[in-house]
Amino acid sequence: MNWQATVITLFPEMFPGPLGLSLAGRALEKGLWACRTEDLRQHGLGRHRAVDDTPFGGGAGMVIRPDVVDAAFAASQAPADVPRVYLTPRGRPLTQQNVRRYAAGAGVLLLCGRFEGVDERVLQAHDVEQVSIGDYILSGGETAALVLLDACVRLLPGVMGCEESGVEESFSEGLLEYPHYTRPAEWEGRAVPEILLSGNHAAIAAWRQKQAEKITRERRPDLWSAWLARKERNMAEAVGGAAQTDHFGV
Repeated sequence: MNWQATVITLFPEMFPGPLGLSLAGRALEKGLWACRTEDLRQHGLGRHRAVDDTPFGGGAGMVIRPDVVDAAFAASQAPADVPRVYLTPRGRPLTQQNVRRYAAGAGVLLLCGRFEGVDERVLQAHDVEQVSIGDYILSGGETAALVLLDACVRLLPGVMGCEESGVEESFSEGLLEYPHYTRPAEWEGRAVPEILLSGNHAAIAAWRQKQAEKITRERRPDLWSAWLARKERNMAEAVGGAAQTDHFGV
């Protein structure tokens, strides 16, 4: 069974959008994944299919009604065990770890917010994960949903031509990726680092690791601190395991 993406949105015509092209598009044509949309407007109320109402407590804007979202969830027919994700700037940051979790399952059900957001009760009732793709505001969750789906689809089996590409890229080991170079060996007076031309694969791997650490330390101190903490924890566990082995004389 292929990986199924279901998107609840007021703008179903936005999907698959750019995901119908390039790598994701070819995978879609091959049937490696599928994209289904559920039009939130079809579950709106009254003659005008209203999906929102004014917020309790006052304030600007409108809020999407819980009963409308609940009806859309029911109509989506998404399996009960797939993650339900609401794209919102107040969600937890989307990480590569979460992307791998989504891609490893049967699919994902995405809810695209609009206006001031979605009534909190329906999110709680359906155990919806709230996810953000960054600290900025978009017009709606559709663009964020496309980002999340693109990140997931490329990890599905058979999508990427070179499986190693997904192992060595940024965030795969908690670090940003090392810099890349290709022909010509010298361009505009700038030469490729000699180590990359040496043919010494062990030295090249060590150089790339050092570059990844340097770039992460300079550009993402938050990732660098987490990577150092994880490294220290792994070393401590390794030392503890060795001590236990010696104690039992194994």
